[in-house]
Amino acid sequence: MNSLFGKAAINVAVLGLLNISPMAAQNNEQKEPSIIGRNEIKLETDRMTPEALWAMGRIGNYAVSPNGKQIVYQVGYYSVEQNKGHQILYVMNIDGTSKKQLTTSNKSEVEPAWINNGQRIAFISDGQLWSMNADGTDRKQLSNEDGGIEGFKFSPNGQKVLIIKQIAYHESIQPRPNDLPLSTGLVITDLNYRHWDEYVETIPHPFVANVTNNGIANVTDIMDNEPFECPVKPFGGIEQIDWSSDSRYIAYTSRKKTGVAYAISTDTDIYLYDTENGTTQNLCKPTNYVEPAIDATKTMANQAVNNAENLKNNPGYDTNPQFSPDGKYLAWQSMARNGYESDRNRLCIYNLLTKEKTYVTENLDSNVDAFSWSPNSQELFFVAVWHGTSQIYRTNLKGEVLKQTKGQHDYGSLQMVDAKTIIAERHSMSAPSDLYLVTTGKKAETAKAEQITSENDHILCQLSFGKVEERWCKSFDGKDMLYWVILPSNFDENKKYPTLLFCEGGPQSPVSQFWSYRWNFQIMAANDYVIIAPNRRGLPGFGSEWNECISGDWTGNCMRDYLTAIDDACKLPYVDKNRLGCVGASFGGFSVYYLAGHHEKRFKAFISHDGAFNLESMYTDTEEAWFSNWEYDNAYWNADATNRAKTTYQNSPHRFVDKWDTPILCIHGEKDYRINANQGFGAFNAARLQGIPAELLLYPDENHWVLKPQNGILWQRTFFGWLDKWLK
Repeated sequence: MNSLFGKAAINVAVLGLLNISPMAAQNNEQKEPSIIGRNEIKLETDRMTPEALWAMGRIGNYAVSPNGKQIVYQVGYYSVEQNKGHQILYVMNIDGTSKKQLTTSNKSEVEPAWINNGQRIAFISDGQLWSMNADGTDRKQLSNEDGGIEGFKFSPNGQKVLIIKQIAYHESIQPRPNDLPLSTGLVITDLNYRHWDEYVETIPHPFVANVTNNGIANVTDIMDNEPFECPVKPFGGIEQIDWSSDSRYIAYTSRKKTGVAYAISTDTDIYLYDTENGTTQNLCKPTNYVEPAIDATKTMANQAVNNAENLKNNPGYDTNPQFSPDGKYLAWQSMARNGYESDRNRLCIYNLLTKEKTYVTENLDSNVDAFSWSPNSQELFFVAVWHGTSQIYRTNLKGEVLKQTKGQHDYGSLQMVDAKTIIAERHSMSAPSDLYLVTTGKKAETAKAEQITSENDHILCQLSFGKVEERWCKSFDGKDMLYWVILPSNFDENKKYPTLLFCEGGPQSPVSQFWSYRWNFQIMAANDYVIIAPNRRGLPGFGSEWNECISGDWTGNCMRDYLTAIDDACKLPYVDKNRLGCVGASFGGFSVYYLAGHHEKRFKAFISHDGAFNLESMYTDTEEAWFSNWEYDNAYWNADATNRAKTTYQNSPHRFVDKWDTPILCIHGEKDYRINANQGFGAFNAARLQGIPAELLLYPDENHWVLKPQNGILWQRTFFGWLDKWLK
């Protein structure tokens, strides 16, 4: 599923390396823990370690000042000892000079934004809205909202501010009885009663407030009495809401459904709220639109609800609206089909005067992953993946697309500084995120990029990284397939190395130049493994046909692609075909469970993190029912199930455990409501009942990911301990 993956014993020596200061004691008074900040770690080896990974700063949100001369940005630091992180704000000139830390307390400060025409910076601290001068002085608390706020955006004229707050929600879980305040039971009446890692008893709503000299006032819910969320859970934020340039209108994203209708649908729409008269209109559907009748247990693709006429009504995901600077247009990311989370994300332009919609990225058969308007309102710059890297592209309102950047790296986000200049976050398999100043070009691939932050250079300069190589092979049916080869850190061409097949999750997430703090290829390389990372069928960046053929065919062509890639890699002189491992998470974990019963003795060890094991169970276990419907095509109990659905269930990994013969490590989080922990329990139990060597790394407090520092280090140690045991 396209919300991927998951990560801890410490020795005292490590804590000193992580720049953790001892707490002072004066007059026996207990002090607060020291501020978690930049870690001046001194490594004892040039090989990547879990502790080195967790010592790195992680660049987050950033914002360019209105005059284009400064950037405020956020960096997250982590303490293994305290088992938590801390978010810090910095400001610097646009060229990276004169960097200054703004955060001075041990409270995290996040989501910086320029206000007052660049004179001040707004941010969230301890759940409330604050502001300060651009040099960090004169801090003022602007909000005092019960329950705190989770995001904000000031109107262009500075007179109003949008804030995101949680409100009570009892459409699926009944309120607790007043006379039983200590009861823990939940009376559940409908779907979607839990999502990602929480039981849903609150949802986010957007509120608009007046900005006064003393803070904010007259806080008003613009979706009052509507039992719908905005932003959309579980990952939506303030990027799903925007102000018009005249500060009158608010565009927002919402899926206005509850219960079963919510659980089976990806139909979010863009709404336009008028702050002057309080009215709201849906920009995706006409006022006379009638929702088609659908069967909740079948994919919508088989129910004739996505015909050409209906596509005009934007039945899929529509998210992240942005008004053009001149106020004439509204752009957003749009998917065409309901129930399909991995449909191609297109860039839609809505003419606010004529009410016409135009799609301007049709000439690139890939997703729009992030975008920004040019100041002239006639062009947009966006990020898209193609052939294993994510680059910056530009398009005009006519849909003429031009690639701007190239190189073995990924761009993740971008903001326009002026008509020719972009601030963008960039990373690769060999470099964590940094900010770059990109000067655009008039011709294809002529943009120039200058690195303006060097957040982890003091750590990276102590490390030796493995070389990353691009390699193509022919698939079993003669198609060209790209896979990445990552060589060991201190590679010796005369040696043979144990080799890992990496199985991607999603299932439709790109194997591009990503940097991960858990599934990190360089730490695998540092442990003397060759990594083979295929762009198998079912991944974006190679056209829609390649991307979509995995739906309903989880155990067909994509599994053949995996085996083709590892067989091709075994021809390389440094790959030891007698010491192969197979690892992956989410759909990658499912892949591991399936290959465990079909690998024909290729592999000597398996590791599956949060993988689906029993697809019949998975169909009703997962919270987002639309995913199961689309990917499996039908509920397993339907008598009229399609052949595609029958094949999916017949090929579920749990049906082939009698063929398992290889040691396997299963990892799962008990707060993972996307792929429930019973999937990991079932796989581990099945292995042990057959006498197969197996371990289960279970996290009672983690979700589909692993987020706590000590859990993360435990993950790495267990991961490599298992591989070393069977492959070395």
